[in-house]
Amino acid sequence: MTRVHNFSAGPATLPLEVLQQAQQELVDYQGHGFSLIEASHRGKEYEAVHNEAIRLIKSILNVPDTHHVLFLGGGASMQFGMVPMNLINRTTGGDNDHSDHLLTGSWGKKALSDARKIAPAELLFDGSDSGFTTLPEVTSIQSTPGSAYLHLTSNETIEGLQWKEFPATDAPLVADMSSDIFSRPIAVDQFGLIYAGAQKNLGPAGVTIVIIREDLLDRAGDNVPAYLTYRSHSKSNSLYNTPPVFPIYMVKLVLEWIEHQGGLDQVAKNNTEKAAALYEAIEGSHSFYRCPVDPRYRSQMNVVFRLPTEDLEQRFVKEAAVAGMTGLKGHRSVGGIRASIYNAMPRAGVNALIAFMQQFSEVHGGDR
Repeated sequence: MTRVHNFSAGPATLPLEVLQQAQQELVDYQGHGFSLIEASHRGKEYEAVHNEAIRLIKSILNVPDTHHVLFLGGGASMQFGMVPMNLINRTTGGDNDHSDHLLTGSWGKKALSDARKIAPAELLFDGSDSGFTTLPEVTSIQSTPGSAYLHLTSNETIEGLQWKEFPATDAPLVADMSSDIFSRPIAVDQFGLIYAGAQKNLGPAGVTIVIIREDLLDRAGDNVPAYLTYRSHSKSNSLYNTPPVFPIYMVKLVLEWIEHQGGLDQVAKNNTEKAAALYEAIEGSHSFYRCPVDPRYRSQMNVVFRLPTEDLEQRFVKEAAVAGMTGLKGHRSVGGIRASIYNAMPRAGVNALIAFMQQFSEVHGGDR
């Protein structure tokens, strides 16, 4: 079997060791004579997996006792609606009656759009004028009076833009960390709520992780359906209904893999080195490749760049696939090239891409 280097933005590459362990346990889970996919979510076999996954999240990310870890369905897109439904007081006037947003890319735009369907939302920063290529200084950001929360997207997957530090505000800070959670250490106590779809750094699509501060659990009014309240899931240890059993099992395996790498300090070191090498190749190409993102905020997860022409970009994607590198086509809304180099992308994959980029520019350098 020959595996390609998968640079897809998500669902994304997973550690080979994790896939192999899941393969070994798929039909007969740890000698029980059945697959975990078939196991009751109320049974002791799955209960052990579920609780261990939560323990690992808390341990690796250093989640304080003030915060609860939840497993939910619906992806980050469901959180665009659940966050305002749970945190905003939808009666007129008073505290917590609106939200604040930092609009830094496509996913932040979707979160803002859904929040405004629930309650008023203030826009504190709009990066659309710059084409979502830069971020505001964190010291310039302050929540508005009476705000229920301030929302940001820690890493914009499409535009390749990433917050390196986070603002300190009076309102609870809410972050969509779908594409860079567990890629680096973070101070969880700085956030009121963190949510993340698993399909970038943590596992397959199908489960969303929510880390919420305890005092925010009871904000939801009685008019919010039970399943859509964080309170329901917290009280039931994320077993309010049948959870996405297999994705949670895969998350557990990936978290164990992260521990074996040396934890988030080592993972962050690996990611920094991979990203630095790739950006260096872009900057050293004599403008054959160009990254439009402000160097201060370039993502370590999603490296975006352009070639001199769209025809060359299409050829680049096709020839890279032949060379064993897939998923490099930029998002349809922005075009270009996007190399997603999440935790599980080995340095060998980045090195192979850099070598291909150098070869491609030598052959096509005159085709401008």
